[in-house]
Amino acid sequence: MAQFKAFAPNVQVLGQTILSIVTAVPSGQEERKQILAKNGIASIQTDKWYSQEAYLNAFKEIADSIGPSTLFAIGKAVPENAKFPPQIDSLEKALNAVDMAYKMNHKGGDIGFYKVTSFDDKQRTATVECKNPYPSEFDRGLFTTMLRRFKPVNSIKYDVVLDTTKPTRIAGADSCTFKIIW
Repeated sequence: MAQFKAFAPNVQVLGQTILSIVTAVPSGQEERKQILAKNGIASIQTDKWYSQEAYLNAFKEIADSIGPSTLFAIGKAVPENAKFPPQIDSLEKALNAVDMAYKMNHKGGDIGFYKVTSFDDKQRTATVECKNPYPSEFDRGLFTTMLRRFKPVNSIKYDVVLDTTKPTRIAGADSCTFKIIW
């Protein structure tokens, strides 16, 4: 599977997560609402469940009509709208919490996962595998916000980079791997 294709037909996404498409960037909210409505998601309620495939179709239309920078902005907005476990007080806990939050906001079959495959405080690097149907730029935005919010105080320079030496959803794979540097 590549990005924008649900792993299972009955997967659903919680409305509060879907709101990130609308609230990610102040300009263009009406256009994004129209794209969601066109794909069967209108009058979004935070506690209601919606089709992931419809959500992914809206993502695809946004990518095609507005561009990847908006996908990045939406990814950055998700941590502000999605449920996350309380008491996250370090980058390592935050990165590991992404998978927990993902599972709290998706249901109904194979949803995929986010997995921290390495974390090295001394080298200030982490690697995360993202096996899900969301666009790569969305995931890069998600991890950028987590990194900005939870990086150690003495970190000045930081980045989230797609590891193109591994399979990517952009090239049709089921997953992407990101290097996180702080």
